[in-house]
Amino acid sequence: MTIGNTLRCAVLGAMLLPGWAAAQTVITPDAFLDTAVGKTLKFYEIRSGDLVGTEQFLNRTTSVWRQEGEGCVYGQITTPNGQICFLYDNDPDGFPVCWWPFMYKDRLLVRLASLSDGEIQEVRSITTNSLNCPSAPIS
Repeated sequence: MTIGNTLRCAVLGAMLLPGWAAAQTVITPDAFLDTAVGKTLKFYEIRSGDLVGTEQFLNRTTSVWRQEGEGCVYGQITTPNGQICFLYDNDPDGFPVCWWPFMYKDRLLVRLASLSDGEIQEVRSITTNSLNCPSAPIS
């Protein structure tokens, strides 16, 4: 493990909910994508339990996201620096949203890769169901 990875893991561990740091295991974006590609995942905010949205992973570079009551938004997936990042078609600032995926007590979670926001979401459902969105853009 490099110093940068060690520091990232330490920061991630320190910023999780109290008591989580010792029991969580950071996973690579590739391991996350191995689980997600070809599947549809439902993400819930860990503290409130509210459904944040549902994401269908079409392949390793493209996903489609839908929040409840809203339309489909396509995203380009990248994996820089141990993070999984999504740049959605409707993103006004043109910056991707990045997450650190990790496991905690056999639960798959993602933590927003930002030092100012400790948002954590839990994947509570993984299915092969489609979001029934229009075809993904070719370009």
